[in-house]
Amino acid sequence: MTLRWEAFLDHVQERGEYNTRDEADRAARVVLGLLGAHVLGAERAELAARLPESYALILLNPLQAAEPLSPERFVRATAAWIEGASHATAAWDVSAVLSVVADAAGEELTRRLLLQLPPGYDLLFGRPQPT
Repeated sequence: MTLRWEAFLDHVQERGEYNTRDEADRAARVVLGLLGAHVLGAERAELAARLPESYALILLNPLQAAEPLSPERFVRATAAWIEGASHATAAWDVSAVLSVVADAAGEELTRRLLLQLPPGYDLLFGRPQPT
């Protein structure tokens, strides 16, 4: 089921404890743009179908990545795209957005997404995997 834009953004705003919807929207756009460069094929299309249209388009037309980013580099890339962000605030942004994405995706799709990503992304999605 596709989340409405308002519901998705409300969840991101709540999890990220953002003061405004604009802050939540900025984080969502950057994180989904970076995520889209790292997930491919049917999983990316299936995830896009579960997101509000404006965010689905960002996921499907991602920022370019030359290679898969480790979770640490993903957070650093997020910080680079958000003006005034520190590593700590970018990690907060990533976790706020990706935990809402995981909820929208459901456990089975989230598991398949995590298989496409380097180890450690499970923590960013708020879905720690047993070792």
